[in-house]
Amino acid sequence: MNGLLLVAGREIRTQVRSKGFVVGLVIMVLLVGAISFAPKLLGGPDSYRVGVVSSQKLPVWGDTPIEWKDYADEAGARRAVLDGDVDAALVGGTRVLTDGEIDDQLGLLLQSANREAQIGSAGVKITPLAMESVGADTRYQKTRSGIAVVLVIVLFMLIIGTPMMVAMGVVEEKGSRIVEILLTSVRPWQLLGGKILGLGAVGLINLVAVLVAGLGGALASGLAVDFPPGMAGIVAGVVVWFVLGYTFFAAFAAALGSLVSRQEEVGNVLTPMTMTMMASYGVAFYSVTEPTSVVATIASYVPPFSSMVMPVRSAAAEIPFWQVLVSAGLMVLAVVGVVLLAARIYERAVLRTGARVRLRDVVTSR
Repeated sequence: MNGLLLVAGREIRTQVRSKGFVVGLVIMVLLVGAISFAPKLLGGPDSYRVGVVSSQKLPVWGDTPIEWKDYADEAGARRAVLDGDVDAALVGGTRVLTDGEIDDQLGLLLQSANREAQIGSAGVKITPLAMESVGADTRYQKTRSGIAVVLVIVLFMLIIGTPMMVAMGVVEEKGSRIVEILLTSVRPWQLLGGKILGLGAVGLINLVAVLVAGLGGALASGLAVDFPPGMAGIVAGVVVWFVLGYTFFAAFAAALGSLVSRQEEVGNVLTPMTMTMMASYGVAFYSVTEPTSVVATIASYVPPFSSMVMPVRSAAAEIPFWQVLVSAGLMVLAVVGVVLLAARIYERAVLRTGARVRLRDVVTSR
């Protein structure tokens, strides 16, 4: 166990001290933080200012308030519009002055309010329709979909990137024959486990930094008020699923990487893993908009697809907790099986340098 921890510590120190790790982490944190402000920046303003000249202040219904400012004449209101003191000016109850095209939402609010005022002045009383949903609560659906999209991208980048580092590290040690020296001090399973554990900790640092940046940006931008109930569970679930998905693919990558001795062969030997990851990513992205579909539901139980699909489904819709537990249990079994198989392949192939080792020969040899 000490050997495993020593290898893990070496991997962590090597990665966190590199300039590439620091730069990549900063870029990812800034990008996620910026995404948190995107809805606020791209959405409409929180309120509007409208000047009034010889006009009734229209009663506006809706979530966007209007601040009314009285002006003595049209000339004063015109100057206020051009100076940017108001977004528009209502003159005589019949005309609206703007500087260029009026904001679509403001124009719709004023037209609707004017129509309601004229209907009211005619003595006609209109009772608004009461909207009542008999299905699932959709108040948070837009926010859930946005969170799910971010999770798909973040999980894909981390789950595909970090196992690739494991494979390249294995090949580098094998090609330079450093592994022969290392195995004089530690056992093969310790070297393999330490590499997976250490690089997994580095990936977890990236994930936690991204989550903190995203949540901090959401709090600062006010987006957090639209978060669905159970947000803490969604965040915790992402961490758990990352650990499971990373461990599965890291062991997979280490086993395949131990079959070759040159970095040029890494991409080719990892093709089965990358194809599986791409398929998982595609189903997970589909699950953002169709989290309860048959395809998404089935895929969320099938390892390793579940490592990306289930956290996305949990973010995009309310999923029964028992489904999450069953999916996690199946994923744990798959992780254990892959880790045991990878340890066997790694031990038998990592010292065989030169030509690429055939996977069948390694698995069936004694």
